[in-house]
Amino acid sequence: MILRFLGAARTVTGSMHLVEVNGSRILLDCGLYQGPRRESFERNRSLPFDPRSIHNVVLSHAHIDHCGNLPQLARLGFRGKIITTPATRDLCEWMLLDAAKIQEQDAEHLNRKRERKGEPPVEPLYRAADAERCLELFEGVPYEEEAVVAPGVKVVFRDAGHMLGSAVVHLSITEGARTVKLVFTGDVGRKNTPIIRDPVPPLAADFLISESTYGDRLHEKDEDLEGRLAEIIARTHARGGRVLVPAFSVGRTQNLVYHLHRIGIQRRAPSLPVFVDSPLAANVTEAFRRHPECYDAETQVFLERRLDPFGFERLTYVRDVEASKALNVLEVPCVVISASGMMESGRVLHHLKRVAPDPRSTILIVGYMAEHTLGRRVEEKVPAVRIFGEEYPLRAEVTAISGLSGHADRDELTAFLGHMERPPSRTFLVHGEEPQMLRFADHLHEKGFPRVDCPARGEAVEV
Repeated sequence: MILRFLGAARTVTGSMHLVEVNGSRILLDCGLYQGPRRESFERNRSLPFDPRSIHNVVLSHAHIDHCGNLPQLARLGFRGKIITTPATRDLCEWMLLDAAKIQEQDAEHLNRKRERKGEPPVEPLYRAADAERCLELFEGVPYEEEAVVAPGVKVVFRDAGHMLGSAVVHLSITEGARTVKLVFTGDVGRKNTPIIRDPVPPLAADFLISESTYGDRLHEKDEDLEGRLAEIIARTHARGGRVLVPAFSVGRTQNLVYHLHRIGIQRRAPSLPVFVDSPLAANVTEAFRRHPECYDAETQVFLERRLDPFGFERLTYVRDVEASKALNVLEVPCVVISASGMMESGRVLHHLKRVAPDPRSTILIVGYMAEHTLGRRVEEKVPAVRIFGEEYPLRAEVTAISGLSGHADRDELTAFLGHMERPPSRTFLVHGEEPQMLRFADHLHEKGFPRVDCPARGEAVEV
């Protein structure tokens, strides 16, 4: 069996790993790489294999850095199955169509500039028709049910606790007289995350591919998350400003809405209007409503009380472009939640133009900001940020809450992996920036993991 690490190798985004066994090629995830624009376009355009050679895809979850390049895979000839959980399948319907729209809009914007320079037009990475073709290939497999992926290869999904439908991928691989267990963590969530259930740790693995996003970091412990949120809202309200929260449309936005709902019920903060300015988040929230089988016990109680986890009186989901523009001329304090989560694209950029220079307002960071993203520069509180080619001073308060992170930290991930009866004979770390990944490798080795590797992009390992 050969493992090829083709994305999220010594970096956080673009998850893509290839398993070659028994003459079949199985792709684990097919995500978009997110980084500097030119590098991202070139890397995402050039798949490092013939898509027609892929037997099937096994998808861990619906975040765009894990699923976002599936339409191009289909466009270039892949005709196998995309095997994932039912909730992930439903979320991908909205995620991939939205991603296609962004690809088309970006190409249109770039081509206007190229036309003025007399340069030939460029094609988008993929179009809506490619996303629709890709969606026809999805096959939903519920948690804990076994499915055949390829000759000699079976999969079972167990809840990763990272977002709705996210899964730890358990592969049972028979090659000749040998049967081994290969576990791919996808992204591992945290215990007691709102709405979704806790992650289910693996009990055995011969070989492990694990994420390492927070491999050398610890989240704040015993943080009163809702208290922090309430205090930030109150402080910004007293200044007459607005709170801008860049948030991924899937998972993070729904968690925020849930917490704000609870804060309102408990009257812990001023009663401000809350706007979710993301058509994708609005559509995704409907997918969340279709999958109560993924909810944790606390959310089930919410439903039993006939409360909507994703809606309350002061909350407005904004779909229309004109309504989105109107938010920027609104003069009352408010909370605006908008995508994209790393502030690389989307409506959040228009809100950032208004909020960044305003010392009364607050930019609230609620998730991981990858290197080279606008979100990372804001998080680092640079003096000015470039938005749509123009510089804007960064005078707004910038603050962060780590309790909303959907990723397990170093100790949480160590505990998650520590449930195994014995450590895997080999562990491969992916989905982490190189310094964090290398430190986590040392940490796991100290905990008794005999061999921990951090493969480079394109590296192939025979196991």
